[in-house]
Amino acid sequence: MLVVSGGMGAGHDGAARELVRQLGERGVATEVRDFLDALPRPHRPLLKGWHAFTAQYTPRLFDWMARCEERDSVVREATQRVCRTARRAVARWAAGGFDAVVSVFPLATQTLGMLRWSGELGVPVVCCLTDPAPNRLWTHPGVDVYLTALEATATEAAERYGVAMSVGGPLVDPAFRRPVDEAVRRAVRAELGVSPDRLMALLAAGALGSGEVMASATAVRDVPGTVAVVLCGRNDRLRRKAAASRGVVALGWRDDMPRLLAAADVLVHNAGGLSLTEALVAGVPAVSYRVLAGHGRQNAATLARAGLVPWPRTPEELAEVLRRQASRGRMSLLPTPSPGTAETIEALTRRGRTG
Repeated sequence: MLVVSGGMGAGHDGAARELVRQLGERGVATEVRDFLDALPRPHRPLLKGWHAFTAQYTPRLFDWMARCEERDSVVREATQRVCRTARRAVARWAAGGFDAVVSVFPLATQTLGMLRWSGELGVPVVCCLTDPAPNRLWTHPGVDVYLTALEATATEAAERYGVAMSVGGPLVDPAFRRPVDEAVRRAVRAELGVSPDRLMALLAAGALGSGEVMASATAVRDVPGTVAVVLCGRNDRLRRKAAASRGVVALGWRDDMPRLLAAADVLVHNAGGLSLTEALVAGVPAVSYRVLAGHGRQNAATLARAGLVPWPRTPEELAEVLRRQASRGRMSLLPTPSPGTAETIEALTRRGRTG
């Protein structure tokens, strides 16, 4: 199996790692590639830098570009050109005797769909969406199978694009499904300086620490009895700024999310990425707040419509929603269906080998 991810942030790579683990348990050999490596070398930093800059500093432009991707436009044509430049390298990767190719990154989905549609790729293409909201970048007529974590994603894809998607379940580490160890919960809160009688809100802003994170942290901190613990990712500037703010606990890049979610009472997210999926699996109540433009707003809207994650718009609404969500208690909202993602993909490759 060839799995194509995308090194923008950490969510796509995290989903790829979990898919590889699940397939490995089923005896399926895998190889993982980063879609950005298929682009001409000068394009790679430009794509990553442009995405990060517009999301952080020009959100209206970022939102406009996301809307343009939904229709035939100059923006969409530019994206398609980028994807076409990767065709030769991706075709070379896929020529390695694989039974199927799986995309967990939207631009990779476009390139693989092109290759499959033109007949240059002779094995099935599977798209595993890592966003709650479907968008046009995740779909291509050349894709054979679509798998999602949420029923709401599949419903919207059918209504909006006429694309049939199956629910394969979330691609997160099984550690997030384990019951909370109260000793671990107490130890983590003590390590962070959060007393047992305080509500701990964990703020997730992705690996890049993008968005209006400090405004969110201030709004959370100002809710009586609440401590804002901010995941700053690899954004050292944000971490220093958050650490200097009264009543805010600032954390850098962490690889112990199961422990942090065990200690948290609620997760506040701004993008709908991997941390949000992990929280839903772990049963931690979540809230969307000051979400990123583009895919962040799309994801928040889908989650709110599905009744999974409320989306307050003001600090006053946030305070009310935080208390309500925290009082709900833990309840896993993303069970793993049967067949799951890995099982579905394995069955597809088995049919290919025998058919």
